[in-house]
Amino acid sequence: MNIVAVIPARMASSRFPGKPMALIHGMPMIGHCYCRVRLCDALNHTYVATCDEEIFQYIESIGGKAVMTANTHERASDRAAEAMVKIEKAHKEKVDILVMVQGDEPMDTPQMISEAISPMLNDDSIEVVNLMGPITTQSEFEDLNTVKVVSGLDGNAIYFSREPIPSRKKFVGDVPMCKQICIIPFRRDYLLEFNDTPETPLECIESVDMLRVIESGKSVRMVMTEHQSIGVDTPQHLKRVEQLMANDSLMREYLR
Repeated sequence: MNIVAVIPARMASSRFPGKPMALIHGMPMIGHCYCRVRLCDALNHTYVATCDEEIFQYIESIGGKAVMTANTHERASDRAAEAMVKIEKAHKEKVDILVMVQGDEPMDTPQMISEAISPMLNDDSIEVVNLMGPITTQSEFEDLNTVKVVSGLDGNAIYFSREPIPSRKKFVGDVPMCKQICIIPFRRDYLLEFNDTPETPLECIESVDMLRVIESGKSVRMVMTEHQSIGVDTPQHLKRVEQLMANDSLMREYLR
């Protein structure tokens, strides 16, 4: 099976311009993401997809693979799909599973990639998977930059929101607090179908791509990971991630 990871990245982030090249322990954040993802043995190839020459040149300078894409994409999935088609042409081989990994989660591990892929390898009917992790603090639960998710007893997502869900106002016991981690494997054909589907109302309200899947009547299989991951949306997040990665054993494998 041909499984390819694509890491979409662009310099023009509205909340943190230039963040892919922001340094974490001397290496640009996108470098950490690329080096960690490509350590996953389940992957045939790992690429960074970007519309910025600076990112492209940097990835190639560290011996990595990058694909230039259009600068008109509004969604990471659009950029990933364009990159997938170009990768297929370059290798003359169709992709079976495209693993989209956001370029602003530099704490992701190879094990997390494998966890996300696993349901698809065991069930051909699953078209898209999204990793999720536990939220351990009230401040992160209330942070509008953190996408929260609730899932059903069948393991599929019910809703994603930047608001704190589920509500804790009336329930006395422990409320499960889970966040979206942007490691999202797609079956090849479903990624193309997804990108041909018009944006949906809730997707636009929440600015969360996966709501398009749910609103279109499809399912997102959620997979819980215990590995810690924090998305970098602000300079404050960057400082926090740098602190958490100070003793990261995986980082020592590629930072020599």
